[in-house]
Amino acid sequence: MVASGGVAGTRELRADCARCAGVCCVAPAFAASADFAVDKPAGQPCPNLRADSRCGIHGELRQRGFPGCTVFDCFGAGQHLTQGTFAGRDWRTDPATARRMFDTFAVLRPLHELLWYLTEAVRLTPPGPLRDDLTAALDETGRLTDGTPEELLALDVDAHRNTVNRLLSRAGEQARAGRAGADRRGATLIGVDLRGAALTGANLRGACLIGADLRGVRLGAADLTGADLRGADLRGADLGECLFTHQSQLDAARGDHRTVLPPGLRRPAHWSLTVTPARPPRARRRPR
Repeated sequence: MVASGGVAGTRELRADCARCAGVCCVAPAFAASADFAVDKPAGQPCPNLRADSRCGIHGELRQRGFPGCTVFDCFGAGQHLTQGTFAGRDWRTDPATARRMFDTFAVLRPLHELLWYLTEAVRLTPPGPLRDDLTAALDETGRLTDGTPEELLALDVDAHRNTVNRLLSRAGEQARAGRAGADRRGATLIGVDLRGAALTGANLRGACLIGADLRGVRLGAADLTGADLRGADLRGADLGECLFTHQSQLDAARGDHRTVLPPGLRRPAHWSLTVTPARPPRARRRPR
């Protein structure tokens, strides 16, 4: 998926690992958990990273204890960082740039995530003042992603994200107008049985739904911005009209052939497999 219009018009918003230097396998820290089989400090390559910057166990990540890797999406920030911001340089062959590259990735990745949400919001919002504001924010965020490493590292990305999130929240409210349901924004619903809950049109922005039972639930126009669906059971659930649903959220969940998906998203391959329940992974920061 790509952004539409303005500065961000041709920005790639899905990962292309073939044009990245394996940055997401080096820059962040991993904690041994249900998501990752090992501890890995920030800046240290994952033991599965090969010399060609590709994963050595890519086809067996879930079976080998690395499901967290299968659901991570840099929203295109990895190839942008490697090919654009650092003009094709590789932290392996140019180690002097490694720390600056990794620190810059920590800024560029959330900006690309905001580009994805803003693109969706512009698509959902009818012409008018709010859509104009969203388009302006989309263009400004796209401009920021094209900054130099120094400009990106000087950026207060949290302040920019807070400004954009207010617009995204308004876009979600407008898209749910007339269909709005329960307000469960930021709710902690880990492992909760929600099969009888009225969630059509619910505000689930930033909700923690790790391991929640949503079997057969009709979510209608629910806003799923940043909702943590790791291990959530979506078998037979209807997400067809859900707002701001990203592929990585589905990849982190469980489902089956009856699960109704939003347009443009694919049914994860592992949904056809038997999933053994695991200890819920640690909650992570969620947008609100």
